Amino acid sequence: MQREEKEIVKSELLVVTGLSGAGKSVVIQSLEDIGYFCVDNLPPILLPKFVELMGQGNPSLQKVAIAIDLRGKELFKSLIKEMDQIKSNSDVIVDLMFLEASNEKLISRYKETRRAHPLNEKGQRSLIESIEEERELLAEIQSLANYTIDTSQMTLKELRKRMGDYFNQSNFQTFNINVISFGFKHGIQIDADLVFDVRFLPNPHYVDELRPLTGEDEAVYKYVMKWKETNVFYEKLMDLLKFMVPGYKKEGKSQLVIAIGCTGGQHRSVALAKRIGAELRESFDYNVYVQHRDAHVESGVKPKNEKN
Repeated sequence: MQREEKEIVKSELLVVTGLSGAGKSVVIQSLEDIGYFCVDNLPPILLPKFVELMGQGNPSLQKVAIAIDLRGKELFKSLIKEMDQIKSNSDVIVDLMFLEASNEKLISRYKETRRAHPLNEKGQRSLIESIEEERELLAEIQSLANYTIDTSQMTLKELRKRMGDYFNQSNFQTFNINVISFGFKHGIQIDADLVFDVRFLPNPHYVDELRPLTGEDEAVYKYVMKWKETNVFYEKLMDLLKFMVPGYKKEGKSQLVIAIGCTGGQHRSVALAKRIGAELRESFDYNVYVQHRDAHVESGVKPKNEKN
């Protein structure tokens, strides 16, 4: 009688890092709620020892999330080295999440909490100088992340929901696509993998009855889509995306951020992002999110973010 081989389930380690004030504590709490064993501010030098414990078959250490940030000062510098060592010497699946936010949002959050930035505990520099220095120190780590999440426009509830969508048992290791509309005059989408500029298309801003509306409104959507150049661009872009997206997944990316920009982020980019997101959902069995970053800035009406 042939013995059945028991399937080996690999342990999963998610390292959570990023800018101070970008939401690491909320992420760790959310992951704990969906079954992760979570550790906050573990020195990177202890990561290999912790992975050894994970390899001993303890069921409670099957899925682990560890938050590591610059509070560890000099110890933080060894993070990349320690992660490379784990990937080379163990069967544990290792992913890296980086949390990002705009300078303006980080400053606002620090003022609300009245906490000192970890790089400015003695109060000898401005908050913006501390944030900019932290960006420089974390640039290499950010470039290696499997997941990069910009929390600038997210509420705590939205961030918790995103963690559930990404990492609960049924969705873990699926591929996530974020389609984000934005306005160039408000700054480029900083976590974008692909950026497409649609400022060459006819602008509804110059139509009086359309100016106060957004691309979420049917009248604006129809105006943007009625032009030949819009549809030629859209068809070429979708052909490109349908070719590229499977390649990103094949290469091991867990998330793809597609940013569509117009001047103010209210009309053209919103309409195109909405249409692109809808077709990507029909074309792929992935989680597809549509977010309109700046549509509310001038219209005064914040549109709802969409999920598949």
